[in-house]
Amino acid sequence: MKQHYDTFWTHLKETKLESWITQLPSLLETATNPENNGNLSRWLTILESIRTYPAADHYALNQSAITISSPPSLRPEKIAELETALRGLHPWRKGPFNIHGIQIDTEWRSDWKWERVCPYLSPLKGKKVLDIGCGSGYHLWRMMGEGAELAVGVDPNLLSMSQFLTLKHFIGKDVPAYFLPLTLEQLPLSTKGGAFDTVFSMGVLYHRRSPIDHIYDLKQHLVPGGELVLETLVIPDDYSQILIPEDRYAQMRNVWFLPTVKELTHWLKRCGFENIRCVDKNQTNTKEQRTTDWMQWNSLENFLNPENHNQTIEGYPAPLRAVMVCNTPK
Repeated sequence: MKQHYDTFWTHLKETKLESWITQLPSLLETATNPENNGNLSRWLTILESIRTYPAADHYALNQSAITISSPPSLRPEKIAELETALRGLHPWRKGPFNIHGIQIDTEWRSDWKWERVCPYLSPLKGKKVLDIGCGSGYHLWRMMGEGAELAVGVDPNLLSMSQFLTLKHFIGKDVPAYFLPLTLEQLPLSTKGGAFDTVFSMGVLYHRRSPIDHIYDLKQHLVPGGELVLETLVIPDDYSQILIPEDRYAQMRNVWFLPTVKELTHWLKRCGFENIRCVDKNQTNTKEQRTTDWMQWNSLENFLNPENHNQTIEGYPAPLRAVMVCNTPK
């Protein structure tokens, strides 16, 4: 684990994030203690077997599937062994990936979300980017494909960390994308103030008991004039001002607040953001989120009303996602 961060500390020197060099190591050590997750030792053993394979001789970060090209010397039986190892990191939720010709068809077509978001971003070239709730890190690689100087993903899920480190091994340590197995609340603030040009929070806000606190926490990590990209579940304008599910929403227990876009705009304004705009609104369908060979558990189709896919199984409006883009004052 420690070797993953060797180049990270180098990237932080003489930047506004330099205080992380002393703030983060103890947090990371605690977060990756195998006693905290009974599966971690197994996942790390799989990761070590994957690290016996050579790094890519070519990779592509700016296309639908993050693609790792196979060295000509990699024999078919070794490819088969690699696929077995990769399947040991089931379920793969965010992707897709192509590793040495092995197509990892993830639950989510995360490339579709990126295609909806990317046209409205300020250029990421040369920027420091923070992705909260990054999952396996698919979007971190797409951010690097757009020329980001540094991409930091934050997610407490240790299986997602193992999947990210798998890609990191093949792509190489010199590509400055990193995974911190923490929550946003655990992430220390730079002693020199907000340090990121762009902060992403995609698919997180509705899981927070206090969405306003979440927005404020995101804001603290942005430089003056920085850009927040907030993607979250919303409800249709004509349904209500805000939905608080009685119990589950699309079979998820940890869904708290689903506002309209108008209400969400109000929240962002109250938190001090400017230039607030909704750049995309899209109802998730069963082609974008579905059960696959690489994620064999229940998925969206099981969570919708079988007679009306415009409703969840509980009778609420089906998942509708909005992308909000706004800025901190300069």
